[in-house]
Amino acid sequence: MADKQINMHEEMRRAFALLSGKWKLEIMWLLNQRVYRFGELRKAIPGITQHMLTAQLRELEADGLVSRAVFAEVPPRVEYEITSKARGLAPTMQALTAWWRKYGKSVPVKPSGRGRKAKGG
Repeated sequence: MADKQINMHEEMRRAFALLSGKWKLEIMWLLNQRVYRFGELRKAIPGITQHMLTAQLRELEADGLVSRAVFAEVPPRVEYEITSKARGLAPTMQALTAWWRKYGKSVPVKPSGRGRKAKGG
């Protein structure tokens, strides 16, 4: 029986799909810094809706990249953090940070155009 050869293009497509949601990289970036409560995440990501944040967090949790802890309090407290599997992405996050520090100023600023406009002034 011949060994099945790994198709790295297909494997990388699967890897990209894990983080390809509209807000997933931003969520992962924040959770790489510290544990966040749901409301804190929502405030930290201008323009994201509650529905979209919930959906993206559920996908990340289902993929084993984010863990959710619910505390039996009134009102309930829910905290999110990245898993040890997701911590393996830290070198990638660090490389992206270094790249941005070097080249970010040369990238034209574009209007966000994502999600709803933030309320307030």
